[in-house]
Amino acid sequence: MTIFCSHCHRPLQAEMSCLPKRGAQVPGASKPFRSTKSASKARRDQINVELQALRSLLPISAREKERLSYLHTMALVCLQLRGAQLFPPADSAPAGPAPAAELLSLLPGFLLVCSASGKLVYISENVAQVLGLSVVELLAQGDTVFDLLDERMHHDVRKKLLLAREAPGSEVTFVSEMRTSKAFRLQHGGNRAVAVRGRFMPQRWSGPAAASSAAFLALCTPLARLPADGDSGSRDDLFQSTHLLDMTFADITESVTYHLGYHREELIGQSWYNLLHPEDADLAAAQHRAIVLGAGDGVETAVLRVLRRDWTWAWLRVSARRAGGGHAISCTSHCLREEEAAYLRARQHRPTPRPVAPP
Repeated sequence: MTIFCSHCHRPLQAEMSCLPKRGAQVPGASKPFRSTKSASKARRDQINVELQALRSLLPISAREKERLSYLHTMALVCLQLRGAQLFPPADSAPAGPAPAAELLSLLPGFLLVCSASGKLVYISENVAQVLGLSVVELLAQGDTVFDLLDERMHHDVRKKLLLAREAPGSEVTFVSEMRTSKAFRLQHGGNRAVAVRGRFMPQRWSGPAAASSAAFLALCTPLARLPADGDSGSRDDLFQSTHLLDMTFADITESVTYHLGYHREELIGQSWYNLLHPEDADLAAAQHRAIVLGAGDGVETAVLRVLRRDWTWAWLRVSARRAGGGHAISCTSHCLREEEAAYLRARQHRPTPRPVAPP
């Protein structure tokens, strides 16, 4: 069977001399082949113009806009679009108008909204006060809530979010270390432990995506730091006490009534051990022994349960040190939620890796 050439309709020769030579004009084409380098540059310029237009529309300060890379610009645009999708303009939601700076300053932490899959939708600007990173800097590390959390918590958090999504309105609480700025890690020796408490909000709007869309709204509160990190006396979640060397109460602040229910006069003269949970007595004794036998005014910290006046148990993070010229013990007790206490206890008992000797 003879095969004919589609160009000249002659029998196809071995040398295929009838095919157009390189650089020759192709029949039916108005122009010969040419490079698209200039066309690619024109497209890039057009993309840059559109990105600059998007950057100008972002609800951030002019100073932050100047520092944005194209990647950061697109990350922020995606954040705004996810918020608009979950919360249409007619719906009053935290992902709409951002709370005023004055209101944010009154919160004990920052606000976070994410989708059911964990995609970030909104982060309040006061996140910088907690983590040392702005919203833009956080988005540079990832666009999901899991990108902010310690990797060891990813599995547990996914399970909790899945269970909470099936029952909108039920509260989810977990504690995890969150990424922080390099300056924060150098100052405090690591990332920041944050308690996340939130719930999925049932949608109040109808539409094709309403059934499959949900928003997780949470308040992220940093765990209490050690007294060395700042003036702990101004905190509302603590009380302070002074003890004799055998841990008998010598004095205590009036705020103990708010946290434990006792009046100050009821505790003075009593032993600290009378308030401790039986399972925590050994831990408290070890802390007591380290203070009495230790040299200097080093701080010893323990997470303990103490008995309230209403016969319930309160979790405290107790930081103790020698005081009064070595003749007394001063304690600062921070009140904790149960999940915070569980996290701190696990961290205290986390084994420290031993250095491996060189061969």
